[in-house]
Amino acid sequence: MVFTHDTEGALQSAVALVNGGEPPVTIATVADLDAFFVEHAYTGRRDRTQAELSQVLGLRPRLRELLTADRDSAAGLVNEMLATAGAVPQLVRHPPEDWHIHAVPTDAPFATRILVETAMAMIDVIRDDELSRLTVCADSDCVGIVLDLSRNRSRRYCSTTCSNRNAQAAHRARRADQASTV
Repeated sequence: MVFTHDTEGALQSAVALVNGGEPPVTIATVADLDAFFVEHAYTGRRDRTQAELSQVLGLRPRLRELLTADRDSAAGLVNEMLATAGAVPQLVRHPPEDWHIHAVPTDAPFATRILVETAMAMIDVIRDDELSRLTVCADSDCVGIVLDLSRNRSRRYCSTTCSNRNAQAAHRARRADQASTV
């Protein structure tokens, strides 16, 4: 584990939210947001409304900016996000998670909780000088965010789809190269 479980979870959900707006779009309806809530083990308030969906989807540009920022810019963005939300970090425990940090009440709007949890996670990333773990997908036709939590920092693609597409292209290029030399 590179970071604590709550930091990794917040980073994974932020990347999924940002990438969920790229083709193929995976978060576009209230039902999609419900699935996102469950998949990323969020707790607390859920309104299940179109307005909530719009607020959450409206976070994508800010989260993309944060996740792709240089270290100094990211620190400024984190400070601004936490101040705007009136974040007050507290240790909490609720099953199945052990002690971890929440910085806004569980009845805060879902979009606020996502933004603050991402900002709190980025504190660890910035302090550990690990922003290189967040990059843009190596696929030239993709702008998805890559969160590389691997030990050897080898992840280059945002999804299996991008990885497979590039592996197939490389395979075809090798075959074409072999055919032209024969």
